[in-house]
Amino acid sequence: MIHLENITKSFANGSEQMLALKGVSLHIEAGEFIAIVGQSGSGKSTLMNIIGCLDTLTSGSYKLGGKDITHFSPDELSELRLKKFGFIFQRYNLISANNALENVALPAIYAGSHKDERTARALELLDMLGLKGKEYQNPNKLSGGQQQRVSIARALMNGGEILLCDEPTGALDSASGEMVLKILKELNAKGHTIIMVTHDKGIASHANRIIEIKDGQIICDEKKDAKLAKLKTPKLTYSNNLSALKAELSESLAMSIGAIKAHKLRSFLTMLGIIIGITSVICVVALAKGSQESIIESINKMGTNTIQINPGRGPGDRNSAKVKRFNVDDAKMLEKLDFVDYASPIMRTSAELIHANKSSTGLARAGNEKILQISGVELESGRNFTKEDVLNSASVMIIDQNTKKEFFQALKDDEVIGQNIIFAGHPFSIIGIAKKDEGPFGDTTLSVYLPYTTVTNRLTGDYNLRQIIVSIKNNINSQLAEQAISDILLARRGARDFHMRNSDTILQTIKATTDTMGLLISGVALISLLVGGIGVMNIMLVSVIERTKEIGVRMAIGAKGKNIMLQFLIEAVLLCALGGAVGVALAFAIGWLINLSGIVSMIFSLSSVLVAFGISSAIGIIFGYMPAKSASRLNPIDALQRE
Repeated sequence: MIHLENITKSFANGSEQMLALKGVSLHIEAGEFIAIVGQSGSGKSTLMNIIGCLDTLTSGSYKLGGKDITHFSPDELSELRLKKFGFIFQRYNLISANNALENVALPAIYAGSHKDERTARALELLDMLGLKGKEYQNPNKLSGGQQQRVSIARALMNGGEILLCDEPTGALDSASGEMVLKILKELNAKGHTIIMVTHDKGIASHANRIIEIKDGQIICDEKKDAKLAKLKTPKLTYSNNLSALKAELSESLAMSIGAIKAHKLRSFLTMLGIIIGITSVICVVALAKGSQESIIESINKMGTNTIQINPGRGPGDRNSAKVKRFNVDDAKMLEKLDFVDYASPIMRTSAELIHANKSSTGLARAGNEKILQISGVELESGRNFTKEDVLNSASVMIIDQNTKKEFFQALKDDEVIGQNIIFAGHPFSIIGIAKKDEGPFGDTTLSVYLPYTTVTNRLTGDYNLRQIIVSIKNNINSQLAEQAISDILLARRGARDFHMRNSDTILQTIKATTDTMGLLISGVALISLLVGGIGVMNIMLVSVIERTKEIGVRMAIGAKGKNIMLQFLIEAVLLCALGGAVGVALAFAIGWLINLSGIVSMIFSLSSVLVAFGISSAIGIIFGYMPAKSASRLNPIDALQRE
């Protein structure tokens, strides 16, 4: 079965090379029970590790079952350990986070065995070794002898054709030691090839062949006459690649959750940077979107695709008072253009409001029947102006909530409608009441709304306008419309003594500004995510160091580098995903409180949440890759020897 020819193994000790094995040749037949004895440092453990493919030889030849495996890759050696060998260690090397059943079934997971089948076999092995009723207990709840029997069951899980035992009774009391030796002899009688390393010649006497090694060389090889049994290896059914991957992912996820639970505070501190970053990103985007929507809503209330035309060459023009004012004819001319929906003259005038024995100064904003829409005002009760009101210069008025409070506080809205109020010495009938805080003049101003014809014909006699607001028809390019209106007014007035404000341009500017600010602040938040990612990487590197021996155990029972890498990568992603989930929840909680206060509005979008969560998971992959790669490259024997 095993042919070792002229095997040497050297180790670097500083600048010197030390030979642990010196030209060892050894042939082992299937079904033998071999004890390798020798003093500490003689090379017996090194020889067993090379036989079990845990360590590699420096020179020589190793044939297993007639196949030369001297130059096998690490993954090919892992496959041999998985399917051919079973390891029984002096200190048991059970995974503390797993119960007995899970420890025994672990090699079959890496082999891709069906879940039901591997569970049934693990239960069978535990029952065979006298551990029925102990299946769901963790190693720390078991005695030393029970833990070693769990270790033996694990070694037999995938067949255990060759059992490698490193001082299997060294940590046990005499009674437990005798039980383990009895189990090994029974297994040998069933055809298992057993190679046991021990320094105790009394224990070695139970073997059928005793090989003594000293200073890296075999000095004695004694055989007893024994009938070698032929092993009947169990036929395990292996899943397809997808099922095997599913089982491996499930195991890795369970291990990751266990590791996170075992170090709760450290895990939380690791996630803290991710939580802060995700919360910041989502809140900033929600705040920017809320502010943007609020501004856009205000503009939309005045009508989209509207153009304000004002006297003066630009906002703040000191000479705008000297510039020729627009008049009603200008507005009527613009309204006749094919692409114009309506053109409303805008006037403002202040005068005294009088009702009964009360009087107060009020500000009137006048226009056509669209004046409320233009002003971003909604009706609380009553009716709006009609075209007939404008055409007939009707003495009708719409008041705001401040005016109602000042003059009609004791009356209900329907009682106020129809009341008369005097403005600038002329009586007006109230036809409507605007909603609270919707006027553009502030909370303390008494604001009223009038048809512009009423102001020009009945109050002032002045046909000069403060402003003209033009609404462009749907599906018309507002930029082209603005240019056309500008050209018409230039030809009409003979000079560009006016300026225009396009609501669409303002809208786009606001969107661009809020988007830019959102990106800038999100960039700052992403830096905190980067810092959080570095924290995850550092903690994962620490975790790899802490769990090096566990990694060695997993490799010894057949885990490949990709299996180890997947486990630690899942742990990093899980940490970041949990941090992302907490960050999302925290962001929503903050948004709820802020929206409840009414100070500002935060609007959350599914896309920002998905992007933020995706970023946190990506950080787990990116920053978890290096520690996971580091873990996957560990040498199995070096990892096992790490305390």
